[in-house]
Amino acid sequence: MVKLTLMLLITVATGVVNIYSWKDIFDRYDTARFHDYRLLFPCCVFGRSFLVPSKFAMTVMIFIMMVSFYYFSRHVEKLARTLFLWKIEVHEQKEKVYEMRRWNEALVTNMLPEHVARHFLGSKKRDEELYSQSYDEIGVMFASIPNFSDFYTEESINNGGIECLRFLNEIISDFDSLLDEPQFRCITKIKTIGSTYMAASGVTPDVSNGYNSIKKEELSDSERWQHLADLADFALAMKVTLMNINYQSFNNFMLRIGLNKGGVLAGVIGARKPHFDIWGNTVNVASRMESTGVMGNIQVVEDCYNILKEYGFRFVRRGPIFVKGKGELLTYFLKGRDKQGSFINGSSVTLPHQVVDS
Repeated sequence: MVKLTLMLLITVATGVVNIYSWKDIFDRYDTARFHDYRLLFPCCVFGRSFLVPSKFAMTVMIFIMMVSFYYFSRHVEKLARTLFLWKIEVHEQKEKVYEMRRWNEALVTNMLPEHVARHFLGSKKRDEELYSQSYDEIGVMFASIPNFSDFYTEESINNGGIECLRFLNEIISDFDSLLDEPQFRCITKIKTIGSTYMAASGVTPDVSNGYNSIKKEELSDSERWQHLADLADFALAMKVTLMNINYQSFNNFMLRIGLNKGGVLAGVIGARKPHFDIWGNTVNVASRMESTGVMGNIQVVEDCYNILKEYGFRFVRRGPIFVKGKGELLTYFLKGRDKQGSFINGSSVTLPHQVVDS
């Protein structure tokens, strides 16, 4: 509108000058042009009226130029507005893409361990590409709530079992929140199977466990197996957490936990819905320690006992038990830790034949 107003003022001013101020100049020019035209076309009978006065022709020409510039200006303005709206839309799309990427990264990090998530997010991976990593010294834990199956009902009072499922979700969420503590940074949740919680320690890169890039051969035994001690502390913390939940909800849930250490093979299975899992004899024995254990106790094999007792953990010897596929194994119940400031030992079931190991 500003440009149109300015061009109208210029056009009107120029037309006034041409018609009134420069009238004599244009008339003399028209007279000279008419004389030249008569010389070129002596047989013309139209006379001077055939020619349009230059002062009007010049004014009309300027007016036509003004209209042309106006439409050109409108075109440029429309294009500028379109580009401006496109830039705003592109900026909004970039923000949405950035926000969506942050959510996707957070989702992948929650589904997979952090170092595994970085492996897949760092570069383009083919769907058929397999991620696998072997570990020689890790700890594996299975923790189940055996009496939760008695608590679960699908009656109308529980809204068809939804309330039971919501309560189990609160328990598992409280267990997950323990992993946010710095002490348990080397522990990775593997999965939950029903009311069974599976976790492992030592499957994170060396840089994340505080030893930087030191080779394992250069570490002492206490440094090498610190993650196993942290896993045992995590199991004790789970017992305390469940005890607090029981106190608030007037329930009597108890954990049955099995621990083992050794080598495993870790990998991600699936392209559309990837899942991180571990396999090996160590996992099978840890699962057997849980299934053959006693509610309220943490059962470990003799190899774990020999390592964890050096960290101040207290044990009760259970004795040899039969384990499917392994025969008889000497097992112990982990009761707590003598170290000051460690987690308080939760409630446990005492067996008649338990003997305190000296």
